[in-house]
Amino acid sequence: MLEDLFKVVKARFNDETSDRNEETGAVSIPQDLLFKCPRCGTVVYMEDFEKNRRVCAACNYHARLKWQDRLNMTADADSFKEFDANMTSKNPIDFPDYEKKIKEMQQKCDTKEAIVTGECLIHGYRCVIGIMDSNFMMASMGSVVGEKITRLFEYATEHKLPVILFTASGGARMQEGIVSLMQMAKTSGAIARHNQAGQLYITVITDPTTGGINASFASLGDIIIAEPKVLVGFAGRRVIQDTIKQQLPDDFQTAEFMLENGFADMIVERTMMRRTLARIMKLHNYEKEKAPQA
Repeated sequence: MLEDLFKVVKARFNDETSDRNEETGAVSIPQDLLFKCPRCGTVVYMEDFEKNRRVCAACNYHARLKWQDRLNMTADADSFKEFDANMTSKNPIDFPDYEKKIKEMQQKCDTKEAIVTGECLIHGYRCVIGIMDSNFMMASMGSVVGEKITRLFEYATEHKLPVILFTASGGARMQEGIVSLMQMAKTSGAIARHNQAGQLYITVITDPTTGGINASFASLGDIIIAEPKVLVGFAGRRVIQDTIKQQLPDDFQTAEFMLENGFADMIVERTMMRRTLARIMKLHNYEKEKAPQA
């Protein structure tokens, strides 16, 4: 039924705004006209979806964001200072066309790699922040992603700052082979030193957070927050079912399932995320920056 509605809406719109192919009768559909929720199947105009911060109004699924949008929703205006902005990946195992793929992603996402890191204020509380962008090779973790996260934690440890890391990834980057897998241990070591220094680490799990990222730094936060309805897990559902020979629950590998089973501390909606992060930092005795004197 929803599939039929989806087709009807597109056809009606294009009857008035687009040209039909005289031979096939097909219509040219404007890109990004509609959004269909992958969780509940609801179809809405993309314009309305964007106005709602890319949240499905029917089921509250929190869809993926570009790193720029995430930063604008989270950090105080004009407070962000980026770290390691020009760090780019090499090709350690000579994977075919890897450099070409990286350049294409850099142009598409307006960033050198799958994570953007830096220092900012959130409601006046100073912190360091990392934002993974799933548009950049599904935010897969290569050597640069691992290095930028490690440096982020080392800076936070040195300056006694909390870390807020928005995770979103399909896992390790196969184009870098074993070098990618080594980042799991490297980032975990930096997080351990930050923890030993008594500093706070908040993980914010966004859609999707899977594979080696979920098996390393995404699961090591002192406080683990998840957005509603997001995918969280390690291996794919079918792989797990075939391995254990059991049927998995319908909500398996969702934020709600993680919360119910103790793998997440809270689920926070996008509209409340900024305020929640500030409150957590306040509760952990971080001081709010004083406003500059006029």
